[in-house]
This record gives sequence, structure tokens and C-alpha cells, in this order.
Amino acid sequence: MTQPQPGNSRAATHSPNSQESHKGDPWPSALASLAVGVAFLALWFWLLPGWLGFSVEARTEPWRWLAAIPSALGFAVALRCVWDFGWTGHGTPAPIAPPQRLVVVGFYRYVRNPMYLGFAVGWIGLWIVFGHANPAVIAAVAAVAVGVHLFVLFYEEPTLRRKFGADYEEYCRKVGRWWPRVHPWHRPQ
Repeated sequence: MTQPQPGNSRAATHSPNSQESHKGDPWPSALASLAVGVAFLALWFWLLPGWLGFSVEARTEPWRWLAAIPSALGFAVALRCVWDFGWTGHGTPAPIAPPQRLVVVGFYRYVRNPMYLGFAVGWIGLWIVFGHANPAVIAAVAAVAVGVHLFVLFYEEPTLRRKFGADYEEYCRKVGRWWPRVHPWHRPQ
């Protein structure tokens, strides 16, 4: 166990994956994470609207604009998670520069995949505002959702188990993959 630093009332835990023991400046990784997140959002805002049949029409029903609220909140959750990857995890959402610490802060205390859920809520909201029902597009979106789930099951989770071991196992036992907890999980110190 490390000694408390002057002015810090809490000591870092003995775990090598401790959220408390930051080494180095977190700003570069946080900014890199945000750059990856913004690039990802920009790419999807450029590509996805055409694929999903979004169109801005002056005669869009007024009630559809209510979906802009959960859409904005969903994207805000996703961006907060991108920030947490950089600031706390010292990495990015991109697999080529993953977090170096297990990220169990913010929305990750409620659900293991809040970034995916935030993006999903954001896009569903936009689809309600601008989209038009199309069975082929709905099937494609469902296929993407299944693909994301399989990616999480067969790549992300095994990778995190190897990297973070018992800390990640405990996190998995306490926090659901897709269904959020009512109260945040507090990691034992």
C-alpha cells in the first residue's frame, strides 16, 4: 500500500489497477480519447444519416422533436464515457490505444457498457426525429446491435479479463452488461 500524499486524505490501494494511483499527466490521454470520440461521432454523423434514411423536412410532426431530448442525453453519456476512458483509464475507446486502467467511474458504476447504450439512445432519438420506418434498415440496425453484443462477448470482455483479472471479474459480478443498476456500484478500496 502506498503512503498518502500531502493534502490527500485517501491512500491509494495496493491494487495495480487502482483508480486512485495516477501516474503521469492524465490530460494527454483524456484529450486523445476525446479526439477519437469526436472523430467517431463525426464519421457516424456523416455516414449514418444517409444509411438510415434521415431527412430534415419542414413538415416533420412536432411530437417527433421530443426525441431530441433523449438523443442529446444519450450522446452526452457517450461523450462522458469517452472522457472517462482518457482521464481515468489513460487510453481511448479505440482498440489500438485502450485504457491502461479499469474504468469504473461515472456511468460505468451503473452499467458495463454505457458508451454503447448512450450511442444507441442518441441514434434512436435521431431516428425518431428524422427517420422513416424501413424494414430493411430496421433489420440492418438489429444486425448491428447483435454484432456489437457479440463483439463485447467475444473480444472486449475476454480482453478485459486478461488485462484486469480479479478486479474485472468482481466488476462483472456486480454491474450488468446492458441493464443498468438503480444505485451506483462502489468499488471496494
